Amino acid sequence: MNSKEYQMLYEKEYLSPLAAHSYKSRGRLRPEEPCPFRNDFQRDRDRILHCNAFRRLKHKTQVFLAPKGDHYRTRLTHTLEVSQIARTIARTLRLHEDLTEAIALGHDLGHPPFGHAGERALNRISESPFRHYLQSVRTAEFLEHGGKGLNLTWEVKNGIACHSRDGGRVPLPKTLEGQAVRIADKVAYVNHDIEDAIRAGVITEQDLPWEAVYVLGRGKSARLTTVIASITENSGETLRMSPECQQAQNLLEQFLFESVYTNPVAKGEESKAEMLLEQLYTYYIRHPEAMPPLYQNLMERFAKSRVVCDYLAGMTDQYAVDLYEELFIPHFWTKE
Repeated sequence: MNSKEYQMLYEKEYLSPLAAHSYKSRGRLRPEEPCPFRNDFQRDRDRILHCNAFRRLKHKTQVFLAPKGDHYRTRLTHTLEVSQIARTIARTLRLHEDLTEAIALGHDLGHPPFGHAGERALNRISESPFRHYLQSVRTAEFLEHGGKGLNLTWEVKNGIACHSRDGGRVPLPKTLEGQAVRIADKVAYVNHDIEDAIRAGVITEQDLPWEAVYVLGRGKSARLTTVIASITENSGETLRMSPECQQAQNLLEQFLFESVYTNPVAKGEESKAEMLLEQLYTYYIRHPEAMPPLYQNLMERFAKSRVVCDYLAGMTDQYAVDLYEELFIPHFWTKE
């Protein structure tokens, strides 16, 4: 029995009847020869892991804008934590871990620089709505691999596109693996944002709402254990926590919004980041020829505004700042 045959047998014999199966995938837009030893979801995971957009996540803001300390989360470490939590949920429920991991690793590929401040700026100034979860699919489909895209499976793209609730506007992913990532994303950022905010001195552990701590536990590890146990005990055809656990999770998120996400100390520089992106957007709308060839070629297929947003969304924080300085800050004469 070769590797592919063993994997198919494993999926048939071990995975939950509610799990996705790689050999039943809806496939790719462009058919490909199968890999001799990896299933399609493993191939997607590897493509995402090795793509440029994934590597750039290490220099993109998670919550705190360009933090000086070594231990604050970036968009990349957030992605890795989401992957770990989602895979634990998948393993516990006998879901497809490879699909879960591929969705988790790709869920923020299209996130712009400067965190949600960057997303707000692009959504405000673009001619069409900008949503990071849709931009992640667009990045994989049209921007990676020199414009050829990664040609991911339908299941991975659906999970990425539906990983965020966005105020209830986004439907549930069609697979339980996608739902595991959707839950893991929120659980991850709530818990690691608490740790980062405590490290930054914005809040203390004692500030957390006692009703939430009483249910979920004190400390990240305890809270993650409680949430995963609750999902295991309460899930069926959809993944869910108990009402008590969900309410506690919501309390923590509301607390973060009020104490961290809108805190003028933690977020005081975000208006500058938004202004920076707005000016870069205006510049490239007027000078699209200044963008790299990939984006100039994309304008043959997509509106200019959309392509300028593609270019800006792919930038890291520091690249955007350096580009702004190059375009708008005078260079002083230094030759003796």
